[in-house]
Amino acid sequence: MSLSGNLSTMALPEILQWISMGRKSGTLVLERGEVCKKISFEHGLAFTSWSNDPREYMGRLLVRLRLISEEQLFRALLEQERSGAPLGRILRDGGALDEIALVRALTLKAEESVYDLFLWTDGTFVLREGELPTDVPVRITVDVTRAVFEGARRVDEWERIRDVFGSMDTTLRLRGAAAGIADPRERQALGLVARGQSLAQIALELFASEFEAASLVFDLHQRGLVEISERVEAGPARDVVARIRSALDAALGHAAAQRWEQALAAYEDVLKLDRLNQHAKKGLIAAIEGRSRQRLFKTVPLDKVPAMIVDFATLTREKFDPQEGFVLSRVNGQWDVRSILKLCPMPEEEAILIFARLLERKVIELR
Repeated sequence: MSLSGNLSTMALPEILQWISMGRKSGTLVLERGEVCKKISFEHGLAFTSWSNDPREYMGRLLVRLRLISEEQLFRALLEQERSGAPLGRILRDGGALDEIALVRALTLKAEESVYDLFLWTDGTFVLREGELPTDVPVRITVDVTRAVFEGARRVDEWERIRDVFGSMDTTLRLRGAAAGIADPRERQALGLVARGQSLAQIALELFASEFEAASLVFDLHQRGLVEISERVEAGPARDVVARIRSALDAALGHAAAQRWEQALAAYEDVLKLDRLNQHAKKGLIAAIEGRSRQRLFKTVPLDKVPAMIVDFATLTREKFDPQEGFVLSRVNGQWDVRSILKLCPMPEEEAILIFARLLERKVIELR
């Protein structure tokens, strides 16, 4: 027997208890907007989870727990892009994580993904009975009954937090001296408050979910360490996945049209939402390089005539690669750049960059 519906008519605790009591095996798929989550069960026990929300990615959690660095994560994501292997396996096999740390992180990731679902007031769900993932690097066990109790507690706490803070766009300020705070995450949160960061920005910097970050700052507020600077009321639910996807699509479009400044701005918008997004990081680097090339091209007018400005003795002491040597051999003080480009056995863009480098090294000038 399968099960499907909407969370507005059948709440998550009922769904989980139905799966647990019936010892069901399959994958529960939940969707809200463009956010999709999957929790796989075997005989009523959850053993793995998946989410397309970047705030719940495995790598983000590992950085938050300080089990790996951002640099280690970026390298592992590049390897994952190349090989398609699970991130946890890449980090484990590469020596960045041991088995115990990986199991602990995967368990916490699955629990956090389930807990966040308790805050969904709408969305569709379907249990695909018998459909189980085959490539699971490490199997974990999530106690469904404990998850239901913890989820209910978080719903109550989230209501108290929103009554005070309104929304994640609210900003706070320090209320007094924060001396004697030993917890490093509390110290970091207080530093972000002092910089005028919103609750959403604090969550981003802490690599935490919105609930975790808001709960941490709420506790600081209850202790009198911070106070509200500007309260912003809650609006419609924000679909972070849709915003990231839209910004990435815009960045790719700008890059394809060589509108590098707009591409850079779009990639930076992605990183404001997900600072570990490897697509945005790689795109940002490509856009910076594209902008640099574009600026260099403007220094090489095609109708100008290049001429040598160093003597032969100096020229022989300089080191040039074969392509640079070819271009230099065609510089005779008579042919313009456009004419030399027609002779070059390389792409025009590459030849223009060579001219730009030779100009920068003051080997040639344009007349």
